Amino acid sequence: MKTPIYKIRNLIKEYDSHCVLELPELDIYPGEIFAVVGPSGAGKSTLLRMLNFLERPTYGSITFGSREFTEDTDFPLELRRRVTTVFQRPILLNQTVRENVVYGLKLRGQKKTNGDAPSVLEQVGLMHLADQRAATLSGGEAQRVALARAMVIQPDVLLLDEPTANLDPYNIKLIENIILKINQDHHTTLILVTHNIFQARRLAQRVGLILDGKLVEVSKVDDFFHAPNDPRTAAFVRGDMVY
Repeated sequence: MKTPIYKIRNLIKEYDSHCVLELPELDIYPGEIFAVVGPSGAGKSTLLRMLNFLERPTYGSITFGSREFTEDTDFPLELRRRVTTVFQRPILLNQTVRENVVYGLKLRGQKKTNGDAPSVLEQVGLMHLADQRAATLSGGEAQRVALARAMVIQPDVLLLDEPTANLDPYNIKLIENIILKINQDHHTTLILVTHNIFQARRLAQRVGLILDGKLVEVSKVDDFFHAPNDPRTAAFVRGDMVY
């Protein structure tokens, strides 16, 4: 079995002494698509922020590669840069599509970036909009620009926080195909937070259910949907109110 890219052990996150996330153990493996599902407020986005080292654990640890991230650890910038996030509502610069895509490369000190944008823009179907201002894009186009901006820096891990929420079926299909291609072509580890259990079923190899800040079940996608171990998972998959 592969060595995990993330190892979570005895992880607790509190805000004002209120526990919002408690994960005794979770391993995520390089090259997999791992989906996290659960209702709003369950702790999914908190987990994603911690996997991107934006929030420190209150207790416990997250090991990324061989480095441990704890309450007292300053995580090195070079490791932080191996992980990037695409959010539900993309934040784009008031510049062209091309300039948005290469922005991360410029932050990393790469001065000659003009040759990097066309390839990823072709992959997301937006090369014809390369010189258009980002502010004029539709919601689906903006999300594809955000994906292209993440792709061009070639991260080891791509975190996706509800990447197709509020989009029409056409753009959902486009973005899901891009996600699968990123994983297949570059073996990028993708961690997907979604309310859409059907999306998790289409994209992920493994799925985890979080309820009330606790990890109820993690299993392979077929087992999760057809033979769950926990009755709460079965109820969630059926669409019952379990929260």
